[in-house]
Amino acid sequence: MNNLYFIRHAQSEANIKRIQGSQLPFPLTAEGKADADLIARELKALLPIHHIVTSPLVRAKQTAESFAAAFDLSILEEENLAEQYLGDYSGMSYDDLAVDKEYEKDPLNRWDWVPRGGGESYKMIAERVLEFFKDLEENPLRGNTLIVTHAVTFRLIQACLENTLPVYPKPFPNNGEIRRVKFMGLGKKHRMESIFLGNSREFVHNP
Repeated sequence: MNNLYFIRHAQSEANIKRIQGSQLPFPLTAEGKADADLIARELKALLPIHHIVTSPLVRAKQTAESFAAAFDLSILEEENLAEQYLGDYSGMSYDDLAVDKEYEKDPLNRWDWVPRGGGESYKMIAERVLEFFKDLEENPLRGNTLIVTHAVTFRLIQACLENTLPVYPKPFPNNGEIRRVKFMGLGKKHRMESIFLGNSREFVHNP
């Protein structure tokens, strides 16, 4: 069995400005970068990491770089770990989204909802997440693997691992929150365990 450690990127400029980051190149804030460095140091004191795989988006890559430096590892980028593409809603503020009549405001109703402008439904994200896990089954990474991703994608990852699709959890993970799982293959019901380090010990996510 492979031990997988999923982490949501640290605080980004989109988080602090209450903007839908989508797949736009929002970097980490100074606080987010410092927190990623802290979490990496704290994780290193707890266990070894042998591989790092990250979404190619800037905020995830910057988070991964903190761990690469702490564990002296290279980084593998994986497009299937990217955040939801929100089409026309990319970069919009939460306040503007709250009054947009076409925007689906209930996260639990987004399985088939396709954001205006060619965005991704949660079903589409789940399909690429499943592709990631299929590839991991065919090409396993031995040892402990840290996987850096995003809030929405994280929820679909959790649903894939808990084998509940098309049902998925409503709560988002905190920035910097880590969840550990022993990966046994798709179709198995996994149990995820949260690890709170750095600022992830406090609730920092903008809903």
